[in-house]
Amino acid sequence: MNQAVIYARVSSKDQEREGYSIPAQLKLLREYARTHDFEIAHEFVDVETAKITGRKQFGEMVRFFRENPTCRVAVVEKTDRLYRNFRDCVTLEDLEIEIHLPKEGQVIGKDSKSQAKLVHGIQVVIARNYIENLREEVRKGMREKAEQGIYPSRPPLGYCNNKLEHTIEIDPQKAPVAKRMFDLYASGLHSLASVRKMLKDEFGQLLAKGYLERLLKNPFYKGQFIWEDKLYTARTRRSLAWQCLSRCRPYSGATTNPNTGSTTLPFPVCSAAPTTIAW
Repeated sequence: MNQAVIYARVSSKDQEREGYSIPAQLKLLREYARTHDFEIAHEFVDVETAKITGRKQFGEMVRFFRENPTCRVAVVEKTDRLYRNFRDCVTLEDLEIEIHLPKEGQVIGKDSKSQAKLVHGIQVVIARNYIENLREEVRKGMREKAEQGIYPSRPPLGYCNNKLEHTIEIDPQKAPVAKRMFDLYASGLHSLASVRKMLKDEFGQLLAKGYLERLLKNPFYKGQFIWEDKLYTARTRRSLAWQCLSRCRPYSGATTNPNTGSTTLPFPVCSAAPTTIAW
């Protein structure tokens, strides 16, 4: 009895569709293996998108094939379950893997007829086109959200996404950290290093210097955001959580001591014009 591996994959949206779930795929593939006298050596399951190479379980399957030269059969529901980019296709072809696609009624291997390989190649191109089109639609949808004043991504420190209502809300756990960060920023008495230390001492959270600098420059905290290099006004309620951001001159960058070679990251000096911060 020849050995074979089973590979099943769904993206997050596919999970909600009847017939595309992991249990449905595995049931089909196991039955196919049984009727074709294959001994299932391993089952690999990915629950993620295949638009980028490097899927964890796909990589594990490739490693399994390399370490087990006696197993050279993969049973997969259909082409776009297995790969959606050319690199994955070439990887399996170089390993001389025989691919069984029950839903397409195809068996692709080194001895397959040219017609079968041609059809399979077309299926790979169609799968690639599908994911490229999906990517375009996602980007278009996110751009539309930005035009409506809705930030289409993960918000910065102090905010969180409400997945049920599709809104951005204040994060009750992280909001005090963000507020304290800006209070220290507005004082003009602290370097990035001292702000990091104080936040670590008070909240137990150590922010990387680069991340901290990006937060302080982020216009999201004053009701704006940047998406695809364009500035948008956020559709969010404003309140007087703190009035320190615009009292501070823009962060001016680092200076280096010519004698010691040490770098100091200066903090801005406060001016006198308070503003309302989106919070």
